[in-house]
Amino acid sequence: MASSVAASPPLCVLLFLLSLRPHPTASYTSFVFGDSLVDTGNNNYLFTISKADSPPYGIDFAPSGGQPTGRFTNGRTIIDVIVQGLGDSSFPPPYLAPNASSSSTIFVGVNYASGASGILDETGSLFIERIPLGKQVQYFEETRDYLVGTLGENATGKFLRNAVFSIIAGSNDILNYLEPSMPLFEKTKLPPVALQDMMVSNLTLHLKHLHELGARKFVVVGVGPLGCIPYIRVIKLVADGRCSSSTNQLIQGYNMKLSRRIQELNEEMGPETVFVYANSYDIVRELMQNYLRYGFENVDDPCCGLSFPPLLCFGRHDGNSSSVLCKDRAKYVFWDAYHPTEAANIIIANKLLDGGATAATPFNLRRLYTSRS
Repeated sequence: MASSVAASPPLCVLLFLLSLRPHPTASYTSFVFGDSLVDTGNNNYLFTISKADSPPYGIDFAPSGGQPTGRFTNGRTIIDVIVQGLGDSSFPPPYLAPNASSSSTIFVGVNYASGASGILDETGSLFIERIPLGKQVQYFEETRDYLVGTLGENATGKFLRNAVFSIIAGSNDILNYLEPSMPLFEKTKLPPVALQDMMVSNLTLHLKHLHELGARKFVVVGVGPLGCIPYIRVIKLVADGRCSSSTNQLIQGYNMKLSRRIQELNEEMGPETVFVYANSYDIVRELMQNYLRYGFENVDDPCCGLSFPPLLCFGRHDGNSSSVLCKDRAKYVFWDAYHPTEAANIIIANKLLDGGATAATPFNLRRLYTSRS
């Protein structure tokens, strides 16, 4: 790892650069890893089928004036809502964007997430290019090298101790596992228990690597109830108002193992490191079960796209939708066949930010972000 430059005052440089950051009431640093639930544009720079760079994606994203940014929803992602809920107005830029590693943006954080990616390297291969979680961690190493070159080793370590590292991954590993086998490409699938164990084991390795690189504050988000998303309900032939129980059982088994491993990591790493387990599964299930109370009217269908194959959400480049687009996006839980609407993301994010132990443990995300070492 690069060493600090003796002639420079790294801590002074850090404080000066941080003072240049625009911040309304507070400023926090977020490093984001994961899949399309939190991808903010990395896939725009890849040769991939998994893209959200055309209308009507982003139609409600105010900072872009309703233009697509690469976010796989109509507006803000969960991380966007959390950052704004903390009083910060700056979103971590996608790593592959030209301005991601510069002195003017680096202290906001960086988003490494990539649509179609997973914990396992092979996940999403049918979409051609994507950035697996392991590669995302390698990209963070490059970011860290930039910080060390700018601030020095000691100041970088202090800076990273107060940054929050959010990992939202695992959904695509399970979706790939559940997809119908293709002729000529069929291979023997792992038993469900083996898949769960492999995912937890690989994710643990990536978390430990991030810890070695200086991360001390982690948010690890469990997999949501994929058995209830439009895509799974279609391929499993599940009726309206119901979910695929076999899919959700697989996910609950994985989440249980993951939350147990997160608890073990908290015990192993000592008091200077905190892993928060975010229980997205129960949050989303409760939202869906009580959707009317939250102001939603449709919990089954995607707002954008059809409720049967090919389930595509697309539009013309002039911004006029040529797909089936619902009239009131705030009344739908699902934006497309896979992803929540901004309205659903707001509810999920706020529960993670300020909820109790059923939403996040050992404490909520506001406490994690605002704690300082």
